Amino acid sequence: MPVPWLQLIDAALGVANFARGRKATPETAPPRDQALQQQLDAGARAPGGLEARMAGVVVAALKEAFDRDSRRLELEREQLAAERQRAERAMKLELQRQAGDREIGRLRLLAGVAGLAWIATLFLSTRLAGAPVSARVTLGVGWLLLLGAVAASFIAQSRVAEAMDALAGGDDRQGIRSSGWGALTLVFMLGGLALAGLAALML
Repeated sequence: MPVPWLQLIDAALGVANFARGRKATPETAPPRDQALQQQLDAGARAPGGLEARMAGVVVAALKEAFDRDSRRLELEREQLAAERQRAERAMKLELQRQAGDREIGRLRLLAGVAGLAWIATLFLSTRLAGAPVSARVTLGVGWLLLLGAVAASFIAQSRVAEAMDALAGGDDRQGIRSSGWGALTLVFMLGGLALAGLAALML
């Protein structure tokens, strides 16, 4: 029976390789692996060295995240405050504009009533041809007061319009009001109507 020399040689080489691999020591390891192993050993031998570095990195990351969140929250608070101020300003401007519209409507109504009253008293002039002088003077003063009421109403409307224009331009320091001209319109109109009625009674 022939001896399988090739298989015996192959088995001997395998055993030799196995024995040589088992005898290899850390000194035969590559230099890079040795340096890494030494660093790990040094970190492990140092009291909490690796853990301290990891804890420092984690604390720094957490601090940065907290700072970023606090800056974001502060920015959001500032934006909300600015939006609230804009909304309050817009509401204030809208309320003042509505007040100006109401004041102009009231002044126009007073001017219309004063004008109609003046036109109505013109019909009394035909009946005052033979009336006493006092009745004619009273009616004349009443006409002047009614015309003054119309003029005061127009002046008051122009003042309110100027205030609304200033408000539209962003100047809200002065409110919407017609100053004293609005009150004079009502006083002149009532005085003119009273004098016209008195003149009619003098006929």
